[in-house]
Amino acid sequence: MNNFIIPANTKKSQLILGWFTPTDLIIFGTGCALTIVMLIIMQNAKFGELILILLPALVTGFLVMPVPNYHNVLQLITNIFNFYKNRRNYYWKGWCVSDEYQDETK
Repeated sequence: MNNFIIPANTKKSQLILGWFTPTDLIIFGTGCALTIVMLIIMQNAKFGELILILLPALVTGFLVMPVPNYHNVLQLITNIFNFYKNRRNYYWKGWCVSDEYQDETK
């Protein structure tokens, strides 16, 4: 009997460190670099300013954080946006529906 089991982690081998795509690393790297530059520029920051300075790294880190059933939060947000933006009228074309129109008046 041909019983094949597909491993659950087949897509992980295509990701960097099993979690990230190159785009994810670029996004996170940009956020961290911006945070480092702002930390260098504003050395004597108060607590509120420090939170604002750390925001780029925190936001991009949140976007590339892995979540169950999706690659990451950014992919989840993209899928939700596409779901609400695109057409959601699905037309049934099952196995019992013919692709050709048949005129029943003949």
